[in-house]
Amino acid sequence: MVSHSELRNLFCSADAVCFDVDSTVIQEEGIDELAKFCGVEDAVSEMTRQAMGGAVPFKAALTQRLALIQPSREQVQRLLAEHPPHLTPGIRELVSRLQERNVQVFLISGGFRSIVEHVASKLNIPSTNVFANRLKFYFNGEYAGFDETQPTAESGGKGKVIKLLKEKFHFKKIVMVGDGATDMEACPPADAFIGFGGNVIRQQVKDNAEWYITDFVELLGALEE
Repeated sequence: MVSHSELRNLFCSADAVCFDVDSTVIQEEGIDELAKFCGVEDAVSEMTRQAMGGAVPFKAALTQRLALIQPSREQVQRLLAEHPPHLTPGIRELVSRLQERNVQVFLISGGFRSIVEHVASKLNIPSTNVFANRLKFYFNGEYAGFDETQPTAESGGKGKVIKLLKEKFHFKKIVMVGDGATDMEACPPADAFIGFGGNVIRQQVKDNAEWYITDFVELLGALEE
């Protein structure tokens, strides 16, 4: 067990901080918003709930949900233009503060790269620091599946990304911040996990995270001490 003060110190001295995106950096679940836009919201949001609770293997849940949604390239582009995701209050300031301290900030998401890159651009996070699933489209723009080789397409994928980051950049301390079971599972290899319940509370995470926050102000405050 790591004490709360040790966790705070680890966060404040981290080389890199990795954020989940859906329901953490943004207030929505991207796949549910896409489903709503494509008219299959109810069936898909139930599948998302099961996947986040750890009841269904992640890749199986992603495959099932996308088979229902069948999003075209045009629908994804229209979603971003007409219903762009809403940043969670405080995240812009937190990311900016971390970057001022020369901390590398990464977005690691089981969601879709086209949506996550849009979010990254709003936070001045380079697209090279984005790890997410790639949707595939046929030449006419119709849905053609997703890139199953991406680590984020698998259960345990976020941990694989963090392991890769440690090997590539020799980070000594990486912190993972997120709302879901898949985020908590990424520690280890992450050196610390901070559970986030500002948009949705996942009971499993709230009960098991050694540091659980409902507002990014708490992390900003830790950096200012």
